[in-house]
Amino acid sequence: MRFSKMLLPTLKETPADADVISQKLMMRAGMIRKVAAGIYNLLPLGLRVINKVEEIVRQEMNRAGAQEVSMPVVIPAELWQESGRWEQYGKELLRFRDRHDREFCLGPTHEEVITDMVRREVRSYRELPLNLYQIQTKFRDEIRPRFGLMRGREFTMKDAYSFHATDESADLEYQNMYETYKRIFERCGLAFKAVEADTGAIGGRFSHEFTVLAESGEDAIASCDTCSYAANVERAEVREADSKSTEAPKPFERVSSPGKKTIEEVSGYLKIAPQKLIKTLIYDTDKGLVAALVRGDYELNEIKLKNITDASWVKLAEEGQVREATGSPTGFAGPIGLKIPVYADNSIKYIVNGATGANEADAHLINVNPSRDFKATYADIRNAVNADLCPRCNGHLEIKRGIEVGHIFKLGTKYSEAMGATFLDEEGKERPIIMGCYGIGIGRTAAAAIEQNHDEFGIIWPKPLAPFGCEVVAVNIKDEETSKTAVAIYGALKDKGIDALLDDRDERAGVKFKDADLIGIPVRVTIGERNLKQGLVEIKERKSGQVKLVKVEEAVAEVGSLLS
Repeated sequence: MRFSKMLLPTLKETPADADVISQKLMMRAGMIRKVAAGIYNLLPLGLRVINKVEEIVRQEMNRAGAQEVSMPVVIPAELWQESGRWEQYGKELLRFRDRHDREFCLGPTHEEVITDMVRREVRSYRELPLNLYQIQTKFRDEIRPRFGLMRGREFTMKDAYSFHATDESADLEYQNMYETYKRIFERCGLAFKAVEADTGAIGGRFSHEFTVLAESGEDAIASCDTCSYAANVERAEVREADSKSTEAPKPFERVSSPGKKTIEEVSGYLKIAPQKLIKTLIYDTDKGLVAALVRGDYELNEIKLKNITDASWVKLAEEGQVREATGSPTGFAGPIGLKIPVYADNSIKYIVNGATGANEADAHLINVNPSRDFKATYADIRNAVNADLCPRCNGHLEIKRGIEVGHIFKLGTKYSEAMGATFLDEEGKERPIIMGCYGIGIGRTAAAAIEQNHDEFGIIWPKPLAPFGCEVVAVNIKDEETSKTAVAIYGALKDKGIDALLDDRDERAGVKFKDADLIGIPVRVTIGERNLKQGLVEIKERKSGQVKLVKVEEAVAEVGSLLS
């Protein structure tokens, strides 16, 4: 492709509404343009990258034995009503009516449609297992779409669904998809972690997220420095050190703490370390009010609290609810004397002579000892932090940032039971089909690659995802010998199967070099008059910045070697 003929509108300035580096660079590199909030046009350069991701995904899914299908974006309401998600999903589900006043939605995910497809076609255990996938447009009406392709409303996703007669078969396919996803992200040239995750709104029994490591990532993940254990902080298990204190318990007493509500304020005023403070949080749940206790230096994990209370939802109680439960304003709650269920993080067990709210305004209790002064249900309900003990070995956890690009679930019979997707087993008995679900964000993967691979000059594409393998830059296209050599090298690269971009614009060299760094193609061949007089051209690797001069006739072979 010739730069002069390509729709490649690079920008010198960063658009004001761009939030993260991938969005900024994709817009500056002429890859995407905003149409509406969370909705983007893909320009030729951007589409080339998306196509590269899709092709890797398609090859590996086919290799794994999955079959590609295509399902509609527009879905009738009755399918979602059958599963129960029409009412449950929330405002992210964009609902509308057609001219006949029938209700539809734009598909954010396709569990209902694929389950309907399979229940119509599959009758016997002999037709199982199946793994069906598509690469298709989705729509989720995010309340705050942001970060370009990272969290848009309209996006491209690979979603696969497997169907099984037995749990053993479902487990085998889950492992098959786990290994397939590892190959996909390895082939994309990305540093990633497969982490244990919460199943969220999709449902199911267990899941793994595939997370690209990047400092700008929204997700925090905990990974062991010794073994392979990794999980996002919503799911990461915490193993408390057995830190029994030799300090003798003292009688607890009430102390005045006027206006001191936060951990920092209470710790400073009472001169007690945050590790000795018992933070008492009152939560509202669908099962009633509960109290949750964590150490002052830790953060409560609401997902763990929801799971341990077997609640459908949890949220911090409002001021009136806190007063009703504790008799005090927010900030002065404590576990002693509470009439509601109390759940305490395991770390609370080891506190001796701690401090907590007195359940009255402007007062706290000191010398509180959990085993003596109150009863609680103990569990792991906090977020993991750096240096926590690994739950699987004697290593320690490290907290890193990451971007979720893939997620695999074992769904079980959640959808097949709700929608009557059954099969006849070997004995002729009707049973619900066991399902798995496996998704990859195509656009998110491309954007995550930029978040992980860039510098102050622009994008540094991993070779497998680069829109072109090589860029040929003619410094002065008006010089006959320069132009002739550039076109010859460009043609020879294409003949060798190397996708190349020829910058044949009548622009200053500095403009061309800045654009080359911005769009981030792995190898650049520069043809300039001075080097050409010596029969040489310059070859530069974008990632390493390494530059070398080679003979004109050796340029194509050198590029091939660098890209191999």
